[in-house]
Amino acid sequence: MALQVSARPRLESIDLLRGFVMVIMALDHTRDYSGHPGISPTNLAQATAGLFFTRWITNICAPVFFLLTGVGAALALGKRTKSELALFLLTRGLWLIFLEIVVLRCFAWQFNFDFHLTLLVVIWALGWAMIALAALVYLPLPLIAAFSVIMIVTHNLLDQIPTEAFGRLLPIFVILHAPGFLWQGPEHTVFVTYPLIPWVGVTALGFSLGHVFSWDARRRQTFLLRLGLAMCAAFIVLRGINHYGDPLPWSHLSSGLYTVLSFLNTIKYPPSLLFLLMTLGPAMLVLQAFERWPSPVFRPLLCFGRVPLFYYFLHVVFIHSLAVVICYVRYGHVYWMFQSPDLAGYPVTPPPGWGFGLPTIYLLWVLVVVMLFPVCRWFAALKQRRHDPWLSYI
Repeated sequence: MALQVSARPRLESIDLLRGFVMVIMALDHTRDYSGHPGISPTNLAQATAGLFFTRWITNICAPVFFLLTGVGAALALGKRTKSELALFLLTRGLWLIFLEIVVLRCFAWQFNFDFHLTLLVVIWALGWAMIALAALVYLPLPLIAAFSVIMIVTHNLLDQIPTEAFGRLLPIFVILHAPGFLWQGPEHTVFVTYPLIPWVGVTALGFSLGHVFSWDARRRQTFLLRLGLAMCAAFIVLRGINHYGDPLPWSHLSSGLYTVLSFLNTIKYPPSLLFLLMTLGPAMLVLQAFERWPSPVFRPLLCFGRVPLFYYFLHVVFIHSLAVVICYVRYGHVYWMFQSPDLAGYPVTPPPGWGFGLPTIYLLWVLVVVMLFPVCRWFAALKQRRHDPWLSYI
C-alpha cells in the first residue's frame, strides 16, 4: 500500500522531524526493557560513553513532542476557529491523561492493572500542556510567545526553594516543578516524573513557532537556521559559565571525554533551561534540514510522524512483548515481567544475567522499527483516506 504524501513540504518537514524522534525514542525504551538493569546511563561513575550517548541522543524526543504539539495547534487554526481549537485541545488533553493513567501506564508498560505504582510521565504532561494551551490560544500571539520564553528561561529559579517550604502545598509544587511522590501508601503510589513546568512553556513556544510556517520557504528556513544556531550557542555559553540554567554543574573529570560528558549531562526531570537549549537547538537545525533537503531516504519517517499516538502505544507494547519472549526463551518463566516497576525503572527484580549489551540493544531497536513500519504505514494511509472524528484522537 503506497503512502500518499502531502504536496506541502512545510508539513512534511514537521512530520519528518516527529517521525525521526519517534524512531529514536524506541531505542531508549528498548534499552529500558532489554538493557542491563541497575546501571544509570547518566551516572558518569558507572556508565560507559556509549551508554551515555545512547541515552543522550534520545533526550531530543520529549522536547520535540511538546514543541510540535504547539506547532500542530497553530497550523490547525487554518481549519478551526479559536473556540473549536480550544475545545479540541481540552478534550484531547483529557483523553491523553486518561490514556496515560489507565491504559498506557498499566497495560502497555506494566502488563497489569494493579495500580501499585502509577508514574505520571510524558503523555500525562502532554495532556495538561494541551489543556493549558486551550486557554492560551485566546491571548495575542506576542503574549503567548513572551509567556513561553519567560517560563522556559526563569523556571530554574524555583530550584533554589526547598521543598519543605511549601508545607501542605507540596503536592502542587510536585505537579508543577519538582518530581516526587504525589501519593505514597502501602498499596498504591503515585509519582510525578514529568512536572508541568516548563513543558507547558515548550508547547506554547511551539504554538508561537507554528506561525512562521505561513512565511515563504526561504525566509522560514533562514529563521529556523538562525534560531537553532542561537539556541546551541546559548547552551554552550551558559553551560560554560556554569552558574545558572541547570541544577547540576559540570566539572573536570578524569579524562577529556568524560569532562565533555559532564558538560552535556543536563537535567531532564524537570527539564532545565540548558537541557531545553541543548535539545531544541539541534531540533531546529534538523527541521530546517528536512525543509531544505527533503531526501527520499527519509520519507519512511512520515509513516511514524503522522500517527504519533498510535505508534507510541504500539511500540511500547511491542518492545515489552519482545522482552517477555526473550525472557521466556532464556529462563522458562516471565512472572517478573508482569510486576509493577519500582522507581529505578524496568524491568523489576530480574533473574541473574538479564540484560544485553549495546550491540544487541541496537539490533533489537532496528527490529522493532522495521516490524512497526508496515502497521504504521497502513494506519497513516487510513487516516488520509478517512476523516472520522475519532481518528484524530489516535
